Amino acid sequence: MNHTELSDSVAAALGLSKADGKKAVDAVFAAIAAAAAKGEEVSVNGFGKFKVKASAAREGRNPSTGATIQIAASKKLTFGAAKAIKDRLNG
Repeated sequence: MNHTELSDSVAAALGLSKADGKKAVDAVFAAIAAAAAKGEEVSVNGFGKFKVKASAAREGRNPSTGATIQIAASKKLTFGAAKAIKDRLNG
């Protein structure tokens, strides 16, 4: 499912126009991104948690030359599914 399909599904479920469905989906993702940028965790009951995790600086290798390179520290957004979602997937 892509962004358009998700927006259309939300619009149909809520009885909105496709444009309003897209605005609703965009607003949810913007809120999650804003919270993540602040380092906050976003928890959606029955769905899961979005968390920001820090990745330490490390040494890596260039696969084409084999040369050692430094990989900078960074942050990444992770998602952990809730038990209800895991059960639905597996069951």
